[in-house]
Amino acid sequence: MPLEIPSTPPREGAVSSSSSSPSSDLIALRSTWTGRFSRQIRTASELMVASGDQTSSSWATGVEAFDELIGGGLPRGTLVELIGRRSSGRWAMVLSALAAATAGGEAALLVDLGEQLDPQLAEAAGIDLSRLLWTSPRWLGDALMCAELGITAGFPLVVLDLGLPPVRGRRVSPGAWLRLARTASTHGTALLLASPYRSSGPAAEWVVTAQHARPLWQGTGRGPRLLTGLQGQFELTRQRGRPRALTKTSVTWTVAERLETVAEPAVAPVARPAVAPRRA
Repeated sequence: MPLEIPSTPPREGAVSSSSSSPSSDLIALRSTWTGRFSRQIRTASELMVASGDQTSSSWATGVEAFDELIGGGLPRGTLVELIGRRSSGRWAMVLSALAAATAGGEAALLVDLGEQLDPQLAEAAGIDLSRLLWTSPRWLGDALMCAELGITAGFPLVVLDLGLPPVRGRRVSPGAWLRLARTASTHGTALLLASPYRSSGPAAEWVVTAQHARPLWQGTGRGPRLLTGLQGQFELTRQRGRPRALTKTSVTWTVAERLETVAEPAVAPVARPAVAPRRA
């Protein structure tokens, strides 16, 4: 693991060296170590440069079919709108994106206008609740304001879910969506808008529609059947400024099955009192 050594301020009378060259103290410290340990000692500026080179331009959501459709994941600094009605897999996509971000050690903001989040189910889906800020505004205008505040606060991933139709609050102007997208672009934030119908107007660079999913059953004949999952489809309906290489892709949501054998507690026999015979 690389060791982070803060840079030492120059003493009086000493000539300060450039930030790109290591100090004499660091060189002396590296000379005392041999082999791979000497290469693991870095300054804070060197760690920042190394981490900056490894930063990806997209944010993986954990759903390969969706990531492949939009070019590898949620692009940083871009508004992506996901449209889907009930039972389309839209909310599952929201949970998957939040789980991928928080499991990787990043903080995420969920603006839940429809109040759909269940903390227990979210934790079961892999979301680290200690790294998730959850807010549930009342109206659409307040939801946009919360998302913009989260972007300016430095959240790398902001998810705005509008819930089920009808969306609470009046429709906002296209200028409000353009301002939100421009703010995300300025701060390099991945912004995912999950909506039951088209809402962001020209502000979204990518628009994906989740088609209604069909159930997958196990079993045939007249016997009982078991629901094993849902099979849906994502369709790319808008891609600004780029040719459409892939427009449709399928995704299957499986049901995690957990069977537990619960032993019934043993019931001790109850002794009944003896009843004396009646006299004639």
